Amino acid sequence: MEAEQFHVPRVKLGSQGLEVSKLGFGCMGLTGIYNAPMTDEEGISLLTYAFSKGVTFFDTADVYGSHANEILVGKALKQLPREQVQVATKFGVFKMEASGMIAKGTAEYVRSSCQGSLERLGVDYIDLYYQHRVDISVPIEETMGELKKLVEEGKIKYIGLSEASPDTIRRAHAVHPITALQMEWSLWTRDIEDEIVPLCRELGIGIVPYSPLGRGFFAGKAVVEALPAGSFLATHPRFVGENLDINKAIYLRLEIIAKKHACSPSQLALAWVLHHGDDVVPIPGTTKTKNLEENIGSLKIKLSEEGLKEVTDAVQLEDVAARNQMRLSAVHMGLIFDQVSKLGFGAMSLSGIYNAPLPDEDGISILKNAFSKGVTFFDTADVYGSHANEILVGKALKQLPREKVQVATKFGIVKIELESSGFTINGTPEYVRSSCEGSLKRLGVDYIDLYYQHRVDTSVPIEETMGELKKLVEEGKIRYVGLSEASPDTVRRAHAVHPITALQMEWSLWTRDIEDEIVPLCRELGIGIVSYSPLGHGFFAGKAVVETLSAESLLSMHPRFLGENLDKNKAIYLRIESLAKKHGCTPSQLALAWVLHHGYDVVPIPGTTKIRNLEENIGSLKVKLSEEELAEVTEAVKLEDVAGGRIPPSMMNLSWRFANTPSKK
Repeated sequence: MEAEQFHVPRVKLGSQGLEVSKLGFGCMGLTGIYNAPMTDEEGISLLTYAFSKGVTFFDTADVYGSHANEILVGKALKQLPREQVQVATKFGVFKMEASGMIAKGTAEYVRSSCQGSLERLGVDYIDLYYQHRVDISVPIEETMGELKKLVEEGKIKYIGLSEASPDTIRRAHAVHPITALQMEWSLWTRDIEDEIVPLCRELGIGIVPYSPLGRGFFAGKAVVEALPAGSFLATHPRFVGENLDINKAIYLRLEIIAKKHACSPSQLALAWVLHHGDDVVPIPGTTKTKNLEENIGSLKIKLSEEGLKEVTDAVQLEDVAARNQMRLSAVHMGLIFDQVSKLGFGAMSLSGIYNAPLPDEDGISILKNAFSKGVTFFDTADVYGSHANEILVGKALKQLPREKVQVATKFGIVKIELESSGFTINGTPEYVRSSCEGSLKRLGVDYIDLYYQHRVDTSVPIEETMGELKKLVEEGKIRYVGLSEASPDTVRRAHAVHPITALQMEWSLWTRDIEDEIVPLCRELGIGIVSYSPLGHGFFAGKAVVETLSAESLLSMHPRFLGENLDKNKAIYLRIESLAKKHGCTPSQLALAWVLHHGYDVVPIPGTTKIRNLEENIGSLKVKLSEEELAEVTEAVKLEDVAGGRIPPSMMNLSWRFANTPSKK
């Protein structure tokens, strides 16, 4: 399909008055990332050609090419009428490391970044200025306050956000209207559709999809053409090994439909994005004129509702290998591209507890299988298997790309004495440091992504424990700090010393005691929630109901799995089983979907020793529940009907309700 004689139409982006071309141009690739950098002459030529075709909305960022991209765009602007070009740039990625992006959103950094971008671009004002990644250590009101001043001073015209959570968007918008939100959106990345897109439309915010061609996949990258040497995509999970082989089938299906529409697969994929509304302005990038013309040609493709659905159905998300690397902006683990998988993997059971320990070879195999399916958030602890679990996870990490895995481990439980139901807890600074050093060695890593205090030491002021954890962050030994089974008072006091990234708590259909106090507190403070035992210690997967407990299982001591309690609880399972049939899923999938539906800031970490269970857990992400259906599932498990406590009475002192610490003297 030729782009000749066709001029790109113009649309309003958001509701604040910014008018742009319906198709933008993502400039990042001009200075590398997916390919070798272009020469300035070539890059300028491509941008001026895009302008001649009606593409006037150019997207760059200070971090692209370490400022080189903004400088290149600035040179092109000198050859174009400034008032007819809409320049978008971004700040907030302070630096890039092998382990990820470091975000910064202080008022001082906002101002200095803006000044730097103005100078490199050679302009008096920036049309649209985005916060590239949210700095979770700075209240969004402070960042937005400085951006508002820059608007008032005429240095920027409109404000945008990128990879922001719903809560952050609402709070930012209350300070100054947000014009546009830049998020990844393509045929194979659609996680923003349920919550982010409706929110943008409620608030009148335009949507700028980046990577609308799936990082070039739907243009044939790695399918009909080889990846360039040194391309960043060579490390992307969807472009690697078996995942790529699986994903090629998706491209072939789209190719067939594209022939029906007399267009290329990339045009059809881009048209699919464009058809989601006039408030959607994708910004595909390219280094080739022919690709630019092809992208512009996508604007001529008209899809009926049936045609749009046919394209959507051709890319079933469950068919996308490594599909579940969903964004959790509210959790903000701060890892590369601010991602963790929406579903984590609790590695504890690989070393026993509920069953006999797996051989290392089997444990490594299941972790690698999980990674291949997009599960990248692995949870372990020094106490699991008396260090064996961390060692096992470390062995698996040697066979995986470290920068693509988010490792969470825990310290604080010195020993467990089951006979006396006693736990020895230690939260002294010396123990924090020695535990961290031990975990680093056993895992075989230079840093731990998320380091939790496993249980609170109620004899040590939380400020002392957190003070040492803060030092470990500053030293680069850990990246983020978490707590587990912590009381509201402890959470607040800990957060005042250093931001808490995640709180790990038990949360499932039959354990909901955190909902009244802990969950609202986490959302107030911007803390993600990692729910352990989301399947009720396996109950909703049929443990002790449709399958007997193994002889080694500790569940035989759990109050809810004993005698009459178990007999009563089986009725709960049967009710969930009945509802699951309505949804065409298993009871475990419905129970896990119930947890997942509590928000993007909730990341459950079910564990398993079986591949089929892992696949079933991943399948829970496909289960969609309306508010009424969610309520129906909730009502099927009335808490007064649950027989037995969530933990044995002798261990109740380890519950979050009793996890206050003394004041620091």
